[in-house]
Amino acid sequence: MQQLQEPLPELGELLGGRWQLQALGASAFCDTWEARQGRDLLFLKSAAEAGADMLRAEADGLRALAATRTVRVPTVHAVLERPGGGVILALEWLQFVRPDAEFGFRFGQALAALHAQAPPLRPPGFGWTRDNYIGATPQRNTPRHPPTAAGWIAFFGQARLRAMRERLRHAASDLRLAIDAVIDALPQLLAEGPPPRAALVHGDLWQGNWGMLADGTPVIFDPAVSCSDAQAELAMMELFGSPPRGFREAYARAGGTWPDLRRTQLYQLYHLLNHAVLFGGSYVQQALRTARALA
Repeated sequence: MQQLQEPLPELGELLGGRWQLQALGASAFCDTWEARQGRDLLFLKSAAEAGADMLRAEADGLRALAATRTVRVPTVHAVLERPGGGVILALEWLQFVRPDAEFGFRFGQALAALHAQAPPLRPPGFGWTRDNYIGATPQRNTPRHPPTAAGWIAFFGQARLRAMRERLRHAASDLRLAIDAVIDALPQLLAEGPPPRAALVHGDLWQGNWGMLADGTPVIFDPAVSCSDAQAELAMMELFGSPPRGFREAYARAGGTWPDLRRTQLYQLYHLLNHAVLFGGSYVQQALRTARALA
């Protein structure tokens, strides 16, 4: 690992002292660091101005999830606007361990408690206070829609499916036509089963975005929050893997309802389209097959 001798001056100005940094790695839009000062330890993400809003949105989502006091997230210590442009996001350092046999039960209970809370938007509705990001793709959360079945159909159709269609304008026309057909069919696709229920959701809850602390506490991170149908969260958890053992049972015991196959496929389509935007290739065909099966 690269060892940097000079601390970032912004850290000292805001947090006090001199922080020694060790580079941990980089993604497409940010670098990550371990910051140490005596016994204090922070996890940092730094981005140039082009990626700065992604870190601001991440901090907003983590603070919203933390405010529910239902599920553990890394504490946001600071969002530092760098004088030369860009942002440093300073987070609580959390050490994860391999999940134990009971992890899924605790995780299911925690997520059910999150989804059971009244949505924090005022007035209530579907959407969020700002647009944010799903992976590296801008995620539209505005304008908001009322917390009704019609409101969810409008929000999911416009802010989720049609927003992705716009980003796939250079894709083959058959995919774009299939997306249009799904949007038109949303009232029928959502007519069966429980009515959509607005809840604060993590929004990108695949298995790479959860972990367990040494005391057994489940933690979620890297959110793409919104007030959405809680079942959309569960569908995402089954797209690139599956929830840990015991999760579904604990979630159901706590009053949560799992989506049926058709609704699962519908909500997964949004994420497949996002992967088609980001990576193309086989995700385009997978999204096309799913959209055609739905419509």
